[in-house]
Amino acid sequence: MSSEKITEDITTMIPAKDAPALVKKTGRTTYIVRVHFSKTSRETMSDRIKRMLKNDIQQM
Repeated sequence: MSSEKITEDITTMIPAKDAPALVKKTGRTTYIVRVHFSKTSRETMSDRIKRMLKNDIQQM
């Protein structure tokens, strides 16, 4: 683990024009993660999560 002292740990949603963003502040580092979903996707979020879990289990 890093010796950097964590002074602030905040997770919030901020408004954005194109996509929602998750902002995480840890110490002096700010992480901004934007998410988006394909409008042409044929796979639901539930299907995708199930597929990812199956792949993870097969790799064990």
